[in-house]
Amino acid sequence: MAFMKTSLLPILGMFLAYYYYSANEEFRPEMLRGKKVIVTGASMGIGKEMAYHLAKMGAHVMVTARSEETLKKVVSRCQELGAASAHYIAGTMEDLTFAEQFVAKAGKLMGGLDMLILNHITSASLEPFIDDVHLVRKSMEVNFLSYVVLSVAALPMLKESNGSIVVVSSVAGKIANPLVAPYSASKFALDGFFSSVREEYSVTKVNVSITLCILGLINTDTAMKAVSGILNTDASPKEECALEIIKGGALRQEEVYYVNSVWTALLLKNPARRFLEVLSLKNYNMDKFIRN
Repeated sequence: MAFMKTSLLPILGMFLAYYYYSANEEFRPEMLRGKKVIVTGASMGIGKEMAYHLAKMGAHVMVTARSEETLKKVVSRCQELGAASAHYIAGTMEDLTFAEQFVAKAGKLMGGLDMLILNHITSASLEPFIDDVHLVRKSMEVNFLSYVVLSVAALPMLKESNGSIVVVSSVAGKIANPLVAPYSASKFALDGFFSSVREEYSVTKVNVSITLCILGLINTDTAMKAVSGILNTDASPKEECALEIIKGGALRQEEVYYVNSVWTALLLKNPARRFLEVLSLKNYNMDKFIRN
Protein backbone atom coordinates (compact mmCIF):
# COMPACT_ATOMS: atom_id res chain seq x y z
CA MET A 1 0.00 0.00 0.00
CA ALA A 2 2.84 2.38 0.84
CA PHE A 3 4.48 1.59 -2.50
CA MET A 4 1.27 2.44 -4.33
CA LYS A 5 0.95 5.78 -2.58
CA THR A 6 4.58 6.82 -2.97
CA SER A 7 5.44 5.39 -6.37
CA LEU A 8 2.70 3.73 -8.39
CA LEU A 9 0.00 6.42 -8.14
CA PRO A 10 2.31 9.32 -9.10
CA ILE A 11 3.67 7.30 -12.05
CA LEU A 12 0.12 6.45 -13.13
CA GLY A 13 -0.87 10.09 -12.81
CA MET A 14 2.04 11.25 -14.97
CA PHE A 15 1.25 8.59 -17.58
CA LEU A 16 -2.41 9.58 -17.77
CA ALA A 17 -1.52 13.26 -17.90
CA TYR A 18 0.82 12.63 -20.81
CA TYR A 19 -1.66 10.35 -22.58
CA TYR A 20 -4.61 12.69 -22.35
CA TYR A 21 -3.13 16.15 -22.41
CA SER A 22 0.01 16.08 -24.52
CA ALA A 23 -0.58 17.55 -27.94
CA ASN A 24 0.83 16.04 -31.10
CA GLU A 25 2.20 19.47 -31.96
CA GLU A 26 3.70 22.19 -29.81
CA PHE A 27 1.89 25.52 -29.77
CA ARG A 28 3.58 28.47 -31.45
CA PRO A 29 2.13 32.01 -31.38
CA GLU A 30 2.75 32.38 -35.11
CA MET A 31 0.01 29.77 -35.65
CA LEU A 32 -2.45 32.65 -35.15
CA ARG A 33 -0.63 35.25 -37.24
CA GLY A 34 -2.99 36.51 -39.92
CA LYS A 35 -5.82 34.24 -38.77
CA LYS A 36 -9.33 35.65 -38.71
CA VAL A 37 -10.87 35.07 -35.30
CA ILE A 38 -14.22 35.88 -33.67
CA VAL A 39 -14.39 36.14 -29.87
CA THR A 40 -17.82 36.50 -28.25
CA GLY A 41 -18.32 37.88 -24.76
CA ALA A 42 -15.16 39.91 -25.26
CA SER A 43 -15.87 43.10 -23.33
CA MET A 44 -14.48 41.74 -20.05
CA GLY A 45 -12.95 38.76 -18.27
CA ILE A 46 -11.65 35.78 -20.23
CA GLY A 47 -13.03 37.04 -23.55
CA LYS A 48 -11.16 40.34 -23.32
CA GLU A 49 -7.94 38.54 -22.38
CA MET A 50 -8.31 36.21 -25.37
CA ALA A 51 -8.70 39.22 -27.67
CA TYR A 52 -5.49 40.72 -26.27
CA HIS A 53 -3.54 37.47 -26.66
CA LEU A 54 -4.74 37.11 -30.25
CA ALA A 55 -3.77 40.71 -30.98
CA LYS A 56 -0.24 40.12 -29.71
CA MET A 57 -0.04 37.08 -32.01
CA GLY A 58 -0.94 39.21 -35.04
CA ALA A 59 -4.44 37.85 -35.67
CA HIS A 60 -7.40 39.64 -37.21
CA VAL A 61 -9.72 40.04 -34.22
CA MET A 62 -13.49 40.52 -34.27
CA VAL A 63 -15.10 40.98 -30.85
CA THR A 64 -18.69 41.23 -29.74
CA ALA A 65 -20.61 41.85 -26.51
CA ARG A 66 -23.44 44.09 -25.39
CA SER A 67 -21.46 47.18 -24.34
CA GLU A 68 -20.35 49.25 -27.33
CA GLU A 69 -18.26 51.64 -25.23
CA THR A 70 -16.30 48.79 -23.64
CA LEU A 71 -15.80 47.08 -27.00
CA LYS A 72 -14.32 50.29 -28.44
CA LYS A 73 -11.69 50.21 -25.70
CA VAL A 74 -10.94 46.53 -26.32
CA VAL A 75 -10.50 47.13 -30.06
CA SER A 76 -8.26 50.14 -29.43
CA ARG A 77 -6.05 48.07 -27.12
CA CYS A 78 -5.93 45.22 -29.66
CA GLN A 79 -4.66 47.64 -32.27
CA GLU A 80 -1.97 48.87 -29.87
CA LEU A 81 -0.90 45.27 -29.16
CA GLY A 82 -0.30 44.51 -32.84
CA ALA A 83 -3.49 42.95 -34.19
CA ALA A 84 -3.53 42.56 -37.98
CA SER A 85 -6.93 44.23 -37.69
CA ALA A 86 -9.49 44.69 -34.93
CA HIS A 87 -13.24 45.27 -35.22
CA TYR A 88 -16.30 45.08 -33.02
CA ILE A 89 -20.04 44.65 -33.47
CA ALA A 90 -22.15 45.27 -30.38
CA GLY A 91 -25.33 43.32 -29.66
CA THR A 92 -27.00 40.81 -27.39
CA MET A 93 -27.01 37.06 -27.90
CA GLU A 94 -30.52 37.01 -26.47
CA ASP A 95 -31.45 38.08 -30.01
CA LEU A 96 -30.76 35.01 -32.15
CA THR A 97 -31.29 37.04 -35.32
CA PHE A 98 -28.43 39.30 -34.24
CA ALA A 99 -26.26 36.24 -33.58
CA GLU A 100 -26.78 34.96 -37.12
CA GLN A 101 -26.34 38.36 -38.77
CA PHE A 102 -23.25 39.11 -36.67
CA VAL A 103 -21.32 36.18 -38.16
CA ALA A 104 -22.18 37.26 -41.71
CA LYS A 105 -21.03 40.84 -41.03
CA ALA A 106 -17.86 39.65 -39.31
CA GLY A 107 -17.00 37.41 -42.25
CA LYS A 108 -17.41 40.28 -44.70
CA LEU A 109 -15.29 42.65 -42.60
CA MET A 110 -12.45 40.15 -42.18
CA GLY A 111 -12.77 38.44 -45.53
CA GLY A 112 -13.46 35.01 -44.05
CA LEU A 113 -13.09 33.16 -40.77
CA ASP A 114 -10.55 30.73 -39.32
CA MET A 115 -11.63 30.38 -35.69
CA LEU A 116 -14.90 30.96 -33.85
CA ILE A 117 -14.48 31.28 -30.07
CA LEU A 118 -17.82 31.03 -28.24
CA ASN A 119 -17.43 32.51 -24.79
CA HIS A 120 -20.47 34.60 -23.81
CA ILE A 121 -22.94 33.75 -21.04
CA THR A 122 -25.98 35.38 -19.49
CA SER A 123 -25.67 36.73 -15.96
CA ALA A 124 -26.94 34.57 -13.09
CA SER A 125 -26.54 34.50 -9.33
CA LEU A 126 -25.74 31.44 -7.22
CA GLU A 127 -28.97 30.31 -5.57
CA PRO A 128 -31.13 27.20 -5.21
CA PHE A 129 -33.52 26.55 -8.06
CA ILE A 130 -37.15 26.85 -6.99
CA ASP A 131 -39.42 27.92 -9.83
CA ASP A 132 -37.62 30.38 -12.11
CA VAL A 133 -38.40 28.75 -15.44
CA HIS A 134 -37.71 32.05 -17.21
CA LEU A 135 -34.07 31.90 -16.05
CA VAL A 136 -33.73 28.33 -17.33
CA ARG A 137 -35.11 29.39 -20.71
CA LYS A 138 -32.84 32.44 -20.89
CA SER A 139 -29.78 30.40 -19.87
CA MET A 140 -30.47 27.79 -22.53
CA GLU A 141 -31.09 30.40 -25.23
CA VAL A 142 -27.99 32.54 -24.51
CA ASN A 143 -25.52 29.96 -23.16
CA PHE A 144 -26.46 27.16 -25.56
CA LEU A 145 -28.84 27.94 -28.44
CA SER A 146 -27.00 31.09 -29.55
CA TYR A 147 -23.80 29.00 -29.70
CA VAL A 148 -25.55 26.64 -32.10
CA VAL A 149 -26.83 29.54 -34.23
CA LEU A 150 -23.37 31.13 -34.38
CA SER A 151 -21.65 27.88 -35.32
CA VAL A 152 -24.21 27.09 -38.02
CA ALA A 153 -23.78 30.56 -39.53
CA ALA A 154 -19.98 30.26 -39.40
CA LEU A 155 -19.70 26.71 -40.76
CA PRO A 156 -19.49 27.54 -44.51
CA MET A 157 -16.55 29.89 -43.87
CA LEU A 158 -14.89 27.45 -41.47
CA LYS A 159 -15.20 24.62 -44.00
CA GLU A 160 -13.47 26.80 -46.57
CA SER A 161 -10.58 27.60 -44.21
CA ASN A 162 -10.44 24.18 -42.48
CA GLY A 163 -11.05 26.21 -39.35
CA SER A 164 -11.97 25.68 -35.71
CA ILE A 165 -14.86 26.12 -33.30
CA VAL A 166 -13.82 26.71 -29.70
CA VAL A 167 -16.56 26.30 -27.09
CA VAL A 168 -15.94 27.69 -23.62
CA SER A 169 -17.67 25.48 -21.07
CA SER A 170 -17.28 24.67 -17.39
CA VAL A 171 -16.75 21.96 -14.80
CA ALA A 172 -20.46 22.59 -14.12
CA GLY A 173 -21.07 21.10 -17.57
CA LYS A 174 -19.37 17.83 -16.59
CA ILE A 175 -20.48 17.24 -12.99
CA ALA A 176 -23.46 18.33 -10.88
CA ASN A 177 -23.01 21.36 -8.63
CA PRO A 178 -25.57 23.04 -6.36
CA LEU A 179 -26.82 26.61 -6.86
CA VAL A 180 -26.18 26.67 -10.63
CA ALA A 181 -28.89 24.43 -12.10
CA PRO A 182 -29.87 26.63 -15.11
CA TYR A 183 -26.22 27.45 -15.89
CA SER A 184 -25.19 23.83 -15.49
CA ALA A 185 -27.99 22.66 -17.79
CA SER A 186 -26.77 24.95 -20.56
CA LYS A 187 -23.17 23.78 -20.17
CA PHE A 188 -24.15 20.09 -20.21
CA ALA A 189 -26.08 20.88 -23.40
CA LEU A 190 -22.94 22.32 -24.99
CA ASP A 191 -21.04 19.12 -24.26
CA GLY A 192 -23.77 16.88 -25.66
CA PHE A 193 -24.34 18.92 -28.80
CA PHE A 194 -20.80 19.82 -29.82
CA SER A 195 -19.32 16.45 -28.87
CA SER A 196 -21.96 14.75 -31.04
CA VAL A 197 -21.34 17.13 -33.94
CA ARG A 198 -17.60 16.48 -33.61
CA GLU A 199 -18.28 12.76 -34.13
CA GLU A 200 -20.36 13.55 -37.21
CA TYR A 201 -17.63 15.78 -38.65
CA SER A 202 -15.07 13.03 -38.06
CA VAL A 203 -17.15 10.37 -39.84
CA THR A 204 -18.15 12.64 -42.76
CA LYS A 205 -14.63 14.09 -43.16
CA VAL A 206 -15.57 17.69 -42.38
CA ASN A 207 -12.22 19.30 -41.57
CA VAL A 208 -13.49 21.68 -38.89
CA SER A 209 -12.21 21.01 -35.39
CA ILE A 210 -14.32 21.45 -32.25
CA THR A 211 -12.56 22.17 -28.97
CA LEU A 212 -14.59 22.05 -25.75
CA CYS A 213 -12.92 24.01 -22.93
CA ILE A 214 -13.80 22.91 -19.39
CA LEU A 215 -12.94 25.64 -16.92
CA GLY A 216 -12.84 25.69 -13.15
CA LEU A 217 -13.21 28.87 -11.12
CA ILE A 218 -11.45 31.76 -12.88
CA ASN A 219 -10.63 35.05 -11.18
CA THR A 220 -12.80 37.30 -13.32
CA ASP A 221 -14.55 40.14 -11.50
CA THR A 222 -17.96 38.63 -12.26
CA ALA A 223 -17.06 35.16 -10.98
CA MET A 224 -15.34 36.46 -7.84
CA LYS A 225 -18.35 38.58 -6.94
CA ALA A 226 -20.75 35.68 -7.55
CA VAL A 227 -18.92 33.15 -5.36
CA SER A 228 -17.90 35.51 -2.55
CA GLY A 229 -18.81 33.96 0.80
CA ILE A 230 -20.27 30.87 -0.93
CA LEU A 231 -17.47 28.88 -2.55
CA ASN A 232 -14.17 28.06 -0.86
CA THR A 233 -11.73 27.20 -3.64
CA ASP A 234 -8.77 28.82 -5.34
CA ALA A 235 -9.42 30.74 -8.54
CA SER A 236 -7.11 30.44 -11.55
CA PRO A 237 -5.80 33.51 -13.43
CA LYS A 238 -7.93 34.69 -16.35
CA GLU A 239 -4.90 35.71 -18.45
CA GLU A 240 -3.42 32.20 -18.39
CA CYS A 241 -6.83 30.62 -18.88
CA ALA A 242 -7.42 32.73 -21.99
CA LEU A 243 -4.09 31.62 -23.45
CA GLU A 244 -4.82 27.93 -22.79
CA ILE A 245 -8.15 28.22 -24.61
CA ILE A 246 -6.43 29.74 -27.65
CA LYS A 247 -3.73 27.06 -27.57
CA GLY A 248 -6.33 24.29 -27.48
CA GLY A 249 -8.14 25.74 -30.47
CA ALA A 250 -4.94 26.28 -32.47
CA LEU A 251 -3.81 22.71 -31.77
CA ARG A 252 -7.30 21.40 -32.65
CA GLN A 253 -7.59 19.51 -29.36
CA GLU A 254 -10.92 17.88 -28.59
CA GLU A 255 -10.99 19.12 -25.00
CA VAL A 256 -9.05 21.55 -22.84
CA TYR A 257 -9.17 21.31 -19.05
CA TYR A 258 -8.19 24.39 -17.07
CA VAL A 259 -8.82 23.57 -13.42
CA ASN A 260 -6.77 23.97 -10.27
CA SER A 261 -5.86 20.27 -9.91
CA VAL A 262 -4.38 17.77 -12.36
CA TRP A 263 -6.35 15.00 -10.61
CA THR A 264 -9.59 16.89 -11.16
CA ALA A 265 -8.76 17.18 -14.84
CA LEU A 266 -7.90 13.48 -15.12
CA LEU A 267 -11.11 12.38 -13.42
CA LEU A 268 -13.26 14.74 -15.49
CA LYS A 269 -11.77 13.35 -18.69
CA ASN A 270 -13.70 10.10 -18.11
CA PRO A 271 -11.93 7.60 -20.41
CA ALA A 272 -14.85 5.17 -20.03
CA ARG A 273 -17.13 7.64 -21.81
CA ARG A 274 -14.72 7.99 -24.72
CA PHE A 275 -14.40 4.22 -25.00
CA LEU A 276 -18.19 3.82 -25.12
CA GLU A 277 -18.50 6.59 -27.72
CA VAL A 278 -16.05 4.85 -30.02
CA LEU A 279 -17.72 1.49 -29.38
CA SER A 280 -21.18 2.87 -30.17
CA LEU A 281 -20.10 3.88 -33.68
CA LYS A 282 -19.92 0.19 -34.57
CA ASN A 283 -23.73 0.06 -34.32
CA TYR A 284 -24.24 2.51 -37.19
CA ASN A 285 -24.58 1.79 -40.88
CA MET A 286 -21.70 4.10 -41.75
CA ASP A 287 -22.25 4.11 -45.52
CA LYS A 288 -25.77 5.44 -45.14
CA PHE A 289 -24.62 7.82 -42.40
CA ILE A 290 -21.99 9.36 -44.70
CA ARG A 291 -24.35 9.61 -47.69
CA ASN A 292 -26.89 11.48 -45.59
